[in-house]
Amino acid sequence: MNEKVPWKAQWIWSGGEVSPRNEWRCFRKQFHYSCAHYEEQVNIKITADSRYVLYVNGTLVGRGPVRSWPFELAFDEYEIGHFLNAGADNTIAVIVMHYGVPTFQYLRGRGGLLAQIDNNDRKVILATDSTWTTAIHSGYDSRSSRMSCQLPFTEIIDSRDWDESWTETGFADDDWEPSDVIGPVGMEPWTSLIERDIPPLTEEPVYPVRIESLSRVKPRSWGVVLDLRNHFVPSSEQHANNVRFYGYVTTVIRTNKPVRAIIGIVDGGRLSWNCSINGVWLDENDYYGEKPERYLDVQLVQGDNFFMMDIQGSSHGHGFHFAIDCDEPIEIVSPLESRLDPAGTRSPFATLGPFDYVEIIDHQPERPINPSHPDFMQARKIAGASELEHFKGWLRPVDNRYVSRDDVFSKCIWKKQSVQMPIPYSLQNAVIANRAAAVVPVYPEEHTELIIDFGKEFSGYIEFEADASGGTVIDFYGFEFMRDGYRQEMYELDNTMRYVCKEGHQTYSSLVRRGFRYLMVTVRNATKPLKLYRVSLFQSNYAVAEIGRFQCSDPLLGDIWEISKHTTRLCMEDTFVDCPAFEQTFWVGDARNEALVNYYVFGDDAIVKRCLRLVPGSNFQSPLYGDQVPSGWSSVIPNWTFFWAIACLELYRYSGDRKFAEQIWPHIRYTLDHFLEKLDDNGLLNMKGWNLLDWAPIDQPNDGVVSHQNMFFVQALRSAALLADGVDEECAERYRSRADDMKTAINAFLWSKERQAFVDCIHSDGRISETFSMQTQVVAYLCGIADDTRLRRLETYIVTPPHEFVQIGSPFMSFFYYEALAKLGRFDVMLDDMRIQYGKMIEHDATTCWEMYPNSTENRANPNLLTRSHCHAWSAGPGYFLGAFVLGVRGLDPGWSKVLVEPQIADLSWARGTVPLPGQGRIDISWRADRSTRKLHIRIEAPSALELSIVSPEGYEAVIERIGLG
Repeated sequence: MNEKVPWKAQWIWSGGEVSPRNEWRCFRKQFHYSCAHYEEQVNIKITADSRYVLYVNGTLVGRGPVRSWPFELAFDEYEIGHFLNAGADNTIAVIVMHYGVPTFQYLRGRGGLLAQIDNNDRKVILATDSTWTTAIHSGYDSRSSRMSCQLPFTEIIDSRDWDESWTETGFADDDWEPSDVIGPVGMEPWTSLIERDIPPLTEEPVYPVRIESLSRVKPRSWGVVLDLRNHFVPSSEQHANNVRFYGYVTTVIRTNKPVRAIIGIVDGGRLSWNCSINGVWLDENDYYGEKPERYLDVQLVQGDNFFMMDIQGSSHGHGFHFAIDCDEPIEIVSPLESRLDPAGTRSPFATLGPFDYVEIIDHQPERPINPSHPDFMQARKIAGASELEHFKGWLRPVDNRYVSRDDVFSKCIWKKQSVQMPIPYSLQNAVIANRAAAVVPVYPEEHTELIIDFGKEFSGYIEFEADASGGTVIDFYGFEFMRDGYRQEMYELDNTMRYVCKEGHQTYSSLVRRGFRYLMVTVRNATKPLKLYRVSLFQSNYAVAEIGRFQCSDPLLGDIWEISKHTTRLCMEDTFVDCPAFEQTFWVGDARNEALVNYYVFGDDAIVKRCLRLVPGSNFQSPLYGDQVPSGWSSVIPNWTFFWAIACLELYRYSGDRKFAEQIWPHIRYTLDHFLEKLDDNGLLNMKGWNLLDWAPIDQPNDGVVSHQNMFFVQALRSAALLADGVDEECAERYRSRADDMKTAINAFLWSKERQAFVDCIHSDGRISETFSMQTQVVAYLCGIADDTRLRRLETYIVTPPHEFVQIGSPFMSFFYYEALAKLGRFDVMLDDMRIQYGKMIEHDATTCWEMYPNSTENRANPNLLTRSHCHAWSAGPGYFLGAFVLGVRGLDPGWSKVLVEPQIADLSWARGTVPLPGQGRIDISWRADRSTRKLHIRIEAPSALELSIVSPEGYEAVIERIGLG
């Protein structure tokens, strides 16, 4: 069959840069197809670096590849016979988006495309070679800004600069160049190719529900986004690690007359900064605006104004958004203007520095940075561009590659005037699936802004259809939350897209994935009203059916289950991801909890296996394994690796796949043995790392003995031992023994007799923490660390948390809290906590679960925010707990041939729902509690072969109706 046909294709690219920054390169091959016989099946195998979109005769067939390690690069296979015209010419067209920078889901490789078409007679019909033609897609702006440090670049396209018929047969590509063959299959860095192990993601058309607002707006006058990290530290283009640096950014603001201007940094990308104008440094009192937006009102003199910014901090790669608003014309010119090269590759900016920098890897020693370099301090006295010459050793012009042509994000959120208008009903045609057009009005010397509500958060690819005057600019900006006149901006995520219209009717489908609920659409520079036929989204996620169901006598709990389900679905792409907007990153620890929710709402295990298999590929970065993979950021959160080991056991228990358990076992043993090497003389895990569990202010230093980390290590060792039974009995017994030894050490060194609780940590200097947290007590109970009186003390804390303890700080930590409550049998406390914490989200019109609890003091950069991310699958725990415990369905053996049904009624009178069964359908269950007769009426519909163990709550008699299937 096709998978056995050997590769004859060769890797191709162009003769230009090996790994160009943000290059959109097109390839095409026209060929004559003669069908050998009626039943011929034609498949294409394809992969690329970094991502591709495949077209056959003008029809979009697929996107890929799925995220993978470059040394195990995934390829896709599509059946394309039904797209081909037999006995005629056909065209394969591919656009490859090469990032040229690493992200949190991609390691930088080099540009390349590999494709091969063959049939079921094992004949290779077509393969990539030097006869394929190629050209850079000139419509896409290679100087667009980074979306975030986790993601590649925003999408800016000028439709006037490109013929979109390039994907079709008959397109004249005479001016395209032949592709260069760069090597055979097996070349570096793609030394091994593996077939995609999950189905293609969905692409479901989703329409908005309404136009939320219509406004006349005037944006700020000028703005750019700077990539300061890659400019200051060029080696940082090879990795996504944090880089700490400091230096100066300089430019000249030129005016024809004295004028006031506002300088704004709408998002500094976590870098701190301060400004000077003509040698006068401003202090904190001169700035205004809510952080991270900061503004400065300055007086500019006629002629040249020398502007300098002191830049300091750590950066993974977020953009630095710098903008100016002025009522008079201004020109931004290089302070090195006389030496500006004729080719125009230098921007209006120059820098001094970095005066010192250091790359930060979480689990490795860090060199301290020198913040007082004498040249840095001396440069603060510079008052004009001519004085830069004294610092030639530090002086560098900024390459245009690191400076965007405009800043769509700041243009969307910084408006010096905004007047909201009544919304004519005809404008709603833009969101209605009909053929009528919404006529978007044009206001003289102003821009027109629509905010469109999709009703729920979604994730995928924007598509729109419009009729416009040539040169009309349509800016799109997706965000997650607005209410009562307040809009939460997507700081640290440039969630924008720009489309410059050609004349007439046009349709565009975005090639960049975005997550949002609300979409701001701003029409600029239109010479006639824009006819907007539709704005929609191709919702794209992992292909699952929504098998799970849950309802109960408390409709609030039903709503909470629904948002948990929708959140999990949006956070299932080619792996589990933390969120569909900000990061789209596979965080290993998050995925353990997300997998459990997935089992109960979708019942899929293939995505879980894929995620678990990806993790050991990070061993070249650390034998402790990475906390997010595959990623250019080399980072370790020990708990995340422990959760991975625990998740491997849980996957086996769910699926019954012993082969998977045997394959993953050596990797589990490899990393846990390396962790065991980090035990100190007291038998405790004592290490430097990102020792995280919760965002709350618990004492979890990045060096030392962290209690919750030691406890989860015990749990990981026990889980690994269970998985090793029958595979590696000697190691299983060793892990059980080491877990028991660690439990003894935890009780000996981390229990406070005075406070009768476990301390949070022992610092690297030997100092015992004075912090006591619910997090540590919950983990101690959950991991079986305490016995006897200590155990009973923990049980008391879990039911009634002492107010002086640090409280649970995130829904992620609540997952473990709910596990502890379930183990204790206190389902009443669990449901009450869900109603309070998740009920606040529902009150705020949430359609997905938030990353943080509303207004938590640990809401990252801004405690006044309701939350950072409004869609975060680490928070979707109710989707698991309501099915596993209120419906009461849990597997009793690997593969769930035996199932326990043990409903926990708490204060509910009835519940009904569905739980997927691994590989064997589903179980439908409903129950109703009659408190007067103390009877629990249970109806179960399930496969007849399923062995059920039905347990009623204490004090209730079960009245059972079972319907067998098959």
